[in-house]
Amino acid sequence: MAAQQTHRSRTSTRATLSAGLSALSLAAGLLCLAPAPAAAAAAQAQATGSESLQAQIETRAKAVEAQLIAWRRDIHQHPELGNYEVRTARLVADHLRKLGMEVTTGVAKTGVVGVLKGGKPGPVVALRADMDAIPVKERVDVPFASKAKGQYLGKEVDVMHACGHDTHVAILMATAEVLAGMKDQLPGTVKFIFQPAEESPADFEPNGSNMWGAKQMVAEGVLDNPKVDAIFGLHVTSNIESGKLGWRSGPAMAAADQFWIDVKGRQTHGARPWGGIDPIVVASQIVLGLQTIQSRQVDAMLEPSVITVGTIHGGNRMNIVPEKVEMMGTIRTYDQGMKKDIHARMKRTTEAIAASAGAEADFKVLELYDATINQPALTEKMAPTLKRVAGDGNWMITPKATASEDFSFYQAKVPGLFFNLGVTPKGTDVNKAPSNHSPEFYVDEAALVNGVRALAGLTVDYMTMAQR
Repeated sequence: MAAQQTHRSRTSTRATLSAGLSALSLAAGLLCLAPAPAAAAAAQAQATGSESLQAQIETRAKAVEAQLIAWRRDIHQHPELGNYEVRTARLVADHLRKLGMEVTTGVAKTGVVGVLKGGKPGPVVALRADMDAIPVKERVDVPFASKAKGQYLGKEVDVMHACGHDTHVAILMATAEVLAGMKDQLPGTVKFIFQPAEESPADFEPNGSNMWGAKQMVAEGVLDNPKVDAIFGLHVTSNIESGKLGWRSGPAMAAADQFWIDVKGRQTHGARPWGGIDPIVVASQIVLGLQTIQSRQVDAMLEPSVITVGTIHGGNRMNIVPEKVEMMGTIRTYDQGMKKDIHARMKRTTEAIAASAGAEADFKVLELYDATINQPALTEKMAPTLKRVAGDGNWMITPKATASEDFSFYQAKVPGLFFNLGVTPKGTDVNKAPSNHSPEFYVDEAALVNGVRALAGLTVDYMTMAQR
């Protein structure tokens, strides 16, 4: 019995010593794994600072909301066509100067750029808004409806902000006010880009230069001095309910190209078509032939594409086979290689069909905008910000859009994220709401402050993450 007790005592002692050593080892390990007090304090301070900036954005965005709506209504009532945004540019420049920014005007004709230098070093974030309206006669019954006129392609037209660019300008002006109020705490620099002619110039020449809007601003160095690290932009849309946010990674909007086809036949009497070469029949065959490119020639599993003939003009009398037919249309693609391949196939199809009838065809294409592609890494990084701003159930991953945007020219140079803000009143069927570019396009102004919260939030969060 005594021997057994002594054995138990020794065993107990060893167990106690072992447990003590284990505890010491665990404590030492935890000390090794734990951050140094200074590092932990710095991380906590950074997190607290980020939360503080976010809280300020909420407060400041709410405070500027009434002015935001007032700006939007003023700009909506005074729309200006591409490259003629003189009044709008002056309004923007005066506001940015009042906020103490370095302001450059006359960029790409009427563009305005403001630079806000934060109180701490950090990355350069660019925010972009487009300023131009389009030739549409407004049919929305609001007190600030547009009654403006303008010159478009040499003709007098009604002008309206039917695409929502008035809201883009007002949102970015309000964002500038929010961030300027936090200037000393910003760890970086913000470049505010107010761009003309996103929809193309009012005096667009089919055979002229294709340099305007974003492409021209990039060419004039808007992403340099200081060099931009990332750029963010938004577009209001009728396809999403008011206040909700939508985006997608990768190709989000299509590239847009314009094409012209001239078919030359031989004029003759309509009662004797065999006496000439009928360009109307040839043009009809070309229209049908072009549709087989998407359905039977290109890889439908790669990306979708669209070829649309929008105009056909030929002839002036019912009993005359004309000499010439002119057609014009648009091409929409998402992949650069696929786009070039479609151009080549369209030229070959057009010329071969014309030659088969003894006619001649001239195919020309003008590349307008590249595909808008949200860089996957940046989109993944900033998606939590957009989700936080929108709130649960108020954000979505949107499908690809066949509309196009020249924001793509910024994204070709620096990482960029372009997202949508819904403006269709809640309770309205978004599938039946008048679309952008409609004379009845309507904006629920309650949604606009979410655009300010999103742009300011993206800016601050990107800067903060860059400090980690």
